[in-house]
Amino acid sequence: MSTTRVRINNFIKAPELRVITEEGQNLGVLPFAKAMDEAKARNLDLIEISPNAIPPIAKIMDYGKFQYDEKKKQRVAKSRTQTSELKNIQVKIGTGDHDLELKAKKASEWLSEGNRVKIDLYLSGRSKYMDINFHKERMDRVLKLITVDYKVSVPVTKGLKGLSVIIEKK
Repeated sequence: MSTTRVRINNFIKAPELRVITEEGQNLGVLPFAKAMDEAKARNLDLIEISPNAIPPIAKIMDYGKFQYDEKKKQRVAKSRTQTSELKNIQVKIGTGDHDLELKAKKASEWLSEGNRVKIDLYLSGRSKYMDINFHKERMDRVLKLITVDYKVSVPVTKGLKGLSVIIEKK
């Protein structure tokens, strides 16, 4: 359930409530005592579902069923949110074509699963001081091999260890 605690029956503090039945029928604004009597007559609970409304809204229904419905709503909402991980691929300037193809294939797989992919062009030794255009051309070699349609979410940036770019599925 949500972080706010739901008030039921005698824990409701409002003097009058807008009361709704389990079927959704509006009984109108009733004093608390009358709303409580109505719930007892039906052998159900009085549940405050909207405490911030004026007057607060209460529903006459079984509390167990209310809890079940709330948990079900949360499960559905949680299943609709998709978490994406940031996967990482590291490439060096001298990486061969076949290895690049394998890494690009793996990146394509991750992108199709909905993950983001960070591609690092690792520079060591003298390669750090080569022309930046040469580095970018090497990075493009990898990006051209990726088969899934993608967009660059973070453009090519130069860091201490080399160049990196983050891509995600279009």
